Amino acid sequence: MLRKTAPLLLLVPLLLAACGEVEDTRPGKPVATRQQDFKAILRSFEPMGVQLREKRYTPDTFLKLARELDRIKAAPWSHFGPDTHYPPTRATAKVWQEPERFAADQETFLAAVSQLRAAAESREEARVGPAYQAVQDSCRSCHKRFKK
Repeated sequence: MLRKTAPLLLLVPLLLAACGEVEDTRPGKPVATRQQDFKAILRSFEPMGVQLREKRYTPDTFLKLARELDRIKAAPWSHFGPDTHYPPTRATAKVWQEPERFAADQETFLAAVSQLRAAAESREEARVGPAYQAVQDSCRSCHKRFKK
């Protein structure tokens, strides 16, 4: 009996490994790079939202995060090249089918982040709330259209 089940038991780890996320093995790893860039954006953006949602606005911390977000806001976009629609991407084919719309959504995001930084520099919570919401709205809009 053990001889029959041993090969199956050896096969289980291989099958489990195959279920993991696909690795980006292309030169320069454009998909993995843009995913990392988006995660970095989120690491700056989400703590600002926590401050606002939990009514714990700290102008200095918020400004530091807004400046970091503004510094890295353009990082992912250059990694959406013509041959970068392959796993592990979460982008839909619409990114490449509707490049003008995708570029317009990028510009909306970039402008919203700049406005958020400017609002944060004012240190006025009344200004940062709507500016934060504009960035969030630009993210949601693009994700609805261009992300799986």
